[in-house]
Amino acid sequence: MVAPVESKRTRVLMGMSGGVDSSAAAALLIEQGYDVVGVTLKLWPQDCVSRAEDKCCGPQAVMDARSVCHKLGIPYFLIDEAAEFQKQVIQYFADEYKAGRTPNPCVMCNQKLKFGTLIDRANQLGADFIATGHFARVERDSGGRMLLKKGCDLKKDQSYFLFSLRQEQLSRAMFPLGNMTKTETREVARECQLRTADKEESMEICFVPDRDYGSFLEKSNLAQRHKGEIVNRRGEVLGSHNGIEFYTIGQRKGLGISSQSPFYVLELDPVANRVIVGDDHELDRCEFTVERCNWIPFHAPHGAMEVSAKIRYNHPGTAATVTPCEQDRARVLLHAPQRAITPGQACVFYQEDLVVGGGWITRDN
Repeated sequence: MVAPVESKRTRVLMGMSGGVDSSAAAALLIEQGYDVVGVTLKLWPQDCVSRAEDKCCGPQAVMDARSVCHKLGIPYFLIDEAAEFQKQVIQYFADEYKAGRTPNPCVMCNQKLKFGTLIDRANQLGADFIATGHFARVERDSGGRMLLKKGCDLKKDQSYFLFSLRQEQLSRAMFPLGNMTKTETREVARECQLRTADKEESMEICFVPDRDYGSFLEKSNLAQRHKGEIVNRRGEVLGSHNGIEFYTIGQRKGLGISSQSPFYVLELDPVANRVIVGDDHELDRCEFTVERCNWIPFHAPHGAMEVSAKIRYNHPGTAATVTPCEQDRARVLLHAPQRAITPGQACVFYQEDLVVGGGWITRDN
């Protein structure tokens, strides 16, 4: 490994998740001459009903992160942010489901914690930047504005989860893996003999490791079962449900309705406490509104623009026209219908590898 260059001893607070990505990112920063401090956010109270022992920020992850920092010879801190996580992420998660929306807790965690309260910690420790193991890139344009771009490994690109970061947050962000592939990342960890080099990665929500979010909400006393009607578009009652919190757009299984052709959840009505179902083709839509938009290359668009719209993380993106509206909203017109456009999810706009911005899908009245 190349020895640090003293003239470049800028301090970077490295968010350590206990996985291979953050481990390799820390090693790369050290090689580039930065003064690296490893930090793991402790997000779980001791009595958490769904604490994932081996997932992000669980006890095993903390052990792995501490081991990596010891191997790399850098300081390591475990910072308790359980109260903020409960307030900013868990409560948001529950509130969204109660409102008939499907939340995206990873975006919120990045905005509120990893590039929110962690920046305050960086200031306390004299660090200029926050680094994470995300596969994304940040650049500064000729006018001094920060740009967010896709990671070069498009199969691992995580820019979608970062769309809500503001200019002041992006200006403090570093993504050492942005120009690398996942294979190259593991090679870095192996060369440094880090224990996380061959550690498997997880795609689940960290606080719902078994993917049963309904059970998590109940066990955490964040939602209780309450009867309501399952109806079709005509308002005809087809069955009953135990709470709209336990359903999401596009869901087919678990409806408890017998029919010749399967029903799918089309809408969730929190006011009437109704689950609205219909045929598969009724899930296709071309137009919707997003709110709380965040624009990255500019303060706000001057007019309609052509983009590739990604309506959920695992969506490939589709051609769309985005027209800005008042109050940080925008109207999205997709050039081809897409399935299960879900209120509460983030819709992120791209022009090639540039993240133009994005917003949160609303329920159209």
